[in-house]
Amino acid sequence: MKQSNRVCYLLSVLGLLTCLSPLVQADESASKFSRELLMTKPVTLPSKEVESHVLRVRFPKGYKTPTHTHEGPGPRYVVMGKLKVVDDGQTKVYSQGEVFWETGAEMTVENVGKGEAEIIIFELAAGKPAKH
Repeated sequence: MKQSNRVCYLLSVLGLLTCLSPLVQADESASKFSRELLMTKPVTLPSKEVESHVLRVRFPKGYKTPTHTHEGPGPRYVVMGKLKVVDDGQTKVYSQGEVFWETGAEMTVENVGKGEAEIIIFELAAGKPAKH
């Protein structure tokens, strides 16, 4: 390859990289660390010993749970979909990205969205006595 061709090639590559540089910088700024408080709730724990449970629950389209309770209260995060929650007689609808507090009382959850729904359950259950 002649010297002049190499110079033209290198200048072309340098020009391309210069043109793409703002796009790379835009991607970097869009993926910066962020922190967002989703819920604050004072909680009175049932005892000094508490077990924390984290569960992922998926609901097929149209699915409704039977009336049930959990081992304890806690926040729930809707990962995707739309859920109608009846908790302790109160009815509310939650969508993707929302957080709600479940009381631990009798409840039902129904997927009222157009597809599958998913939540993450953070449950604060009374600790089990240690076995001797």
